[in-house]
Amino acid sequence: MSSNITQAQPEISIWRSPAFMILLGTGAIMALGNKIYELALPLILYDLTKSSVVMSTMRGIEFLPNLLLAMFIGVLVDRVHKKRWSLTAILLQIVILAGLYAAIEMGSHSLWLLYIAGFLLMTFGYAYSNARVAMVKQSLPKSMLTPANASYNFVTTFVGITGPVLSGLLLILPNLHLSLLITAVAFTLAFITLSCIRTHEETASPSSKRDGFWKELHAGWIELRTNRLLWTMTIAVIFLNSTSGMVDTTIIFFAKDELKLGNALLGLVFSAAGIGGLAGSLLISKLRGYFTVGQLITLSSLCVGLTSIIFYWSHSAYVLAFGLFLYGLFETISTVSIWTFRQETTPYQLIGRVSGITGSIFKLGMPFAIIASGWISELSGPRTVFLITIGINMLIFAVCLFSPLWKHRGAIKG
Repeated sequence: MSSNITQAQPEISIWRSPAFMILLGTGAIMALGNKIYELALPLILYDLTKSSVVMSTMRGIEFLPNLLLAMFIGVLVDRVHKKRWSLTAILLQIVILAGLYAAIEMGSHSLWLLYIAGFLLMTFGYAYSNARVAMVKQSLPKSMLTPANASYNFVTTFVGITGPVLSGLLLILPNLHLSLLITAVAFTLAFITLSCIRTHEETASPSSKRDGFWKELHAGWIELRTNRLLWTMTIAVIFLNSTSGMVDTTIIFFAKDELKLGNALLGLVFSAAGIGGLAGSLLISKLRGYFTVGQLITLSSLCVGLTSIIFYWSHSAYVLAFGLFLYGLFETISTVSIWTFRQETTPYQLIGRVSGITGSIFKLGMPFAIIASGWISELSGPRTVFLITIGINMLIFAVCLFSPLWKHRGAIKG
């Protein structure tokens, strides 16, 4: 029997593939759960310590697994049974979340416990995500991979956009650490859903993959370095992500410490970012009729920077909500444009490797920028962070404006 039963029926729709629907549903639940705890952990730390440094350190730690372990996790995924690996990764996240909730409920205020939990949650989350890509490829014929990936990206992007709205509402809970238990319940549902998938996997021997992995990784790196447009964008995104990380971390401390917003009001204010994200997702298709993706990346870097001016002058929840709405709008346009640009300028046969390499590089500066923003907030105040991000974004805009990124007019490869 073939290891891919569905490959004998290439005409079947992805929406009639039980395996794909299970993977899609599991991915949506996991994406939503990730959004909840990624917001909850820094806020829990703030409630415990009232320190911007502690909050920013947590946000920085969350990015370390992608930088330090992504390559090794990728090698392991090629050698294991993908379904069992994915279920184990989800189960470990459930255990960590439930254990962390229980510890806080019993009065534990250990910062190291929270730091280690955040690191492990992101590590196992990446381990699941990497295996999911392989499971999609194994479950569907080659002719269906493109529509399958497009559908998955749409769902997870939608969840990512609406995540701040739903996460904001969770802040109304009487105890923030209840959000950890809610996330554990959501991941349990994802675990049960994924358990229903039927696969016919064969685990490859380690020796058959080791040399191939390094050669393929090297080929992806060579493509990135010789693709001038993509390399230019990659460097720009390192700094764009760094400033975004600084704002994302500082804005929570700013709202709590300077504007003195309660959790319920803070949740409603942060929902404005999600609404702005939805608006940006609807607007970007129309903008593509007037600008190339390179131009949209350039212009959105300017607009995202300008929203920090609103944050700097904010003295009320209403002004902050307006700034977050615009921030969510322009961030969504920027993010979708970056993904599209990477697809347009990368040959099809190298898109996976280049996406993985650039994905890690994109986050290269985030841990350092986020931790630095915490110290700046502590020593000089959060408004200083906003001023710094304005200056950096203006510089990024100026560099991109005179680079090939602005002049690029369309797809150049594959």
